[in-house]
Amino acid sequence: MTATRPAPTVLTGRFVRLEPFDADAHTDGLFAALAKPEVFAGGFGGGPAGLPADRAAFGDWVAGYGNADNARKFVVRLVGGPDADTIVGASTLGDLDEHREETQLGWTGYDPRVWGTQVNPETKLLLLGHAFASGYGRVRIQADSQNERSRAAILKLGATFEGVLRRDRVRADGTFSGTAVHSILIDEWDEVRTGLEQRLARFDAPVALG
Repeated sequence: MTATRPAPTVLTGRFVRLEPFDADAHTDGLFAALAKPEVFAGGFGGGPAGLPADRAAFGDWVAGYGNADNARKFVVRLVGGPDADTIVGASTLGDLDEHREETQLGWTGYDPRVWGTQVNPETKLLLLGHAFASGYGRVRIQADSQNERSRAAILKLGATFEGVLRRDRVRADGTFSGTAVHSILIDEWDEVRTGLEQRLARFDAPVALG
């Protein structure tokens, strides 16, 4: 199958809805969800020093974050429950390469109140499905090599660890980080999808922020 650029479409699951990023509609919600030290602590946004100082700075930052010129950026909203429609995060299909049938699923951050819930597995289920349905054969998922929480979450998805690119990126504070590289191939998608669906089947109630 020849890969085609994924459509900027709404993706809806049982617990989350992904909407193509719109700066006017979504920046306030993303600021409330993501502009927190604990979100940036593990390497998101370039690490702790990358946390924008205020709402105006955040608006400038989020508009360009996630490889904006070669990407499909999505915000994550809750579905159902008392907090329905609340924006709780963002994720992106970036580095879109139709010729090589490869993309990167990344630039992902969530409100700490939804860490460990069904939000991340369903977001990944929807975005992986969108990528593979668009003809991509390899989806790369990366994390700062020192971000143990993110690396564990990636492995839990069913991705294969490929190795660490040493001294690969410059953090916002000027220090260098390694990049832990993982991937999921189209041939592995059925198994990965089944695993994600089984994880999500354990949840009955919508996500509540409390």
